[in-house]
Amino acid sequence: MIPHNLPTLGMEEQAAAARVLASGWVAQGPEVEEFENELCRFLGLPDGHAIAVSSGSAALFLALWALDGKNKLIGLPVYACAALRNAVGLVEGKCAYLDCEENGPNVDMAAAAKAGVDILIAPSMFGIPVDLPNARDYLLIEDLAQALGARVGGERIGLRGELGICSFYATKLITTGGQGGAVISRDRALIERVRDYRQFDSRKDTRLRFNFQMTDMQAAVGRVQLAKLPEFVEQRERLFGIYANAGLELLGPLTASMQPVRYRAVMRCTAPSRLIETLQNNGIRAIVPVEQWELLDEPEKYPMASRLASTTVSLPIYPTLAAGDARRVAGIAGDFA
Repeated sequence: MIPHNLPTLGMEEQAAAARVLASGWVAQGPEVEEFENELCRFLGLPDGHAIAVSSGSAALFLALWALDGKNKLIGLPVYACAALRNAVGLVEGKCAYLDCEENGPNVDMAAAAKAGVDILIAPSMFGIPVDLPNARDYLLIEDLAQALGARVGGERIGLRGELGICSFYATKLITTGGQGGAVISRDRALIERVRDYRQFDSRKDTRLRFNFQMTDMQAAVGRVQLAKLPEFVEQRERLFGIYANAGLELLGPLTASMQPVRYRAVMRCTAPSRLIETLQNNGIRAIVPVEQWELLDEPEKYPMASRLASTTVSLPIYPTLAAGDARRVAGIAGDFA
């Protein structure tokens, strides 16, 4: 069976984990700090402007907390995973659900402006950079969970708002061994606020904090994965090209200035269930990337998101997928194009 997605882990990650075990220090420590600073350098930030945490969900909660999200109206796309809604709930914010843009999976920025939100969570879905306005009257959290390494105008995204967040879950672009996340920002004061929250133990005050720490075991794996990310991105691009050259209608960026990372190869299709079943019968796993029942509010209120949920299939695309297997997928999917 060709899986829909697969983490790309090898001997280097095993060696990194073994090195940490041999050191006798496996909790948050020097590996976490090194990983944070290597992430900063990858994104063009000064050292100290990233905070590694236990998950992408933890990163999003901490970003909302740092922006004083309690009782604020927080905009989030209805076409997204439940982690966004959960984080808003945990910070005691109020959700303002937003539809997708007309021709893509990202949030409708015009709707965000009209909604009067205090804070907007803006994911770059499937690795396609979200098209952000030059001027806004709300605080912005840029969500890189599916888009680490993507660019707009030659610059890596993730730093266009007050804060950015990353996820290093098992099937993301890179992983820190199954779970993990990070908060990033140009604003050192916001980063220090998040850092203070994460350092939950042995504090000489009574402020409430929680243990969202990443371990050195996770960070050691993440350092290896981050070094491999450019190679991963190149291989994903080659596989995406196989699908595109086969004539499949794939979701992509709206402007030439956007350089995506191919986290997903999402195909428009009038019969998603039949395509998924046909692929399954041929030993290939594909999925609807966001199902109707996964939309964060009632589907009928959001025509663009509802249409995407009804007319798309996500095909296998991960660095270890063989080109021959991708061509086989493309040949079957081409009958449904």
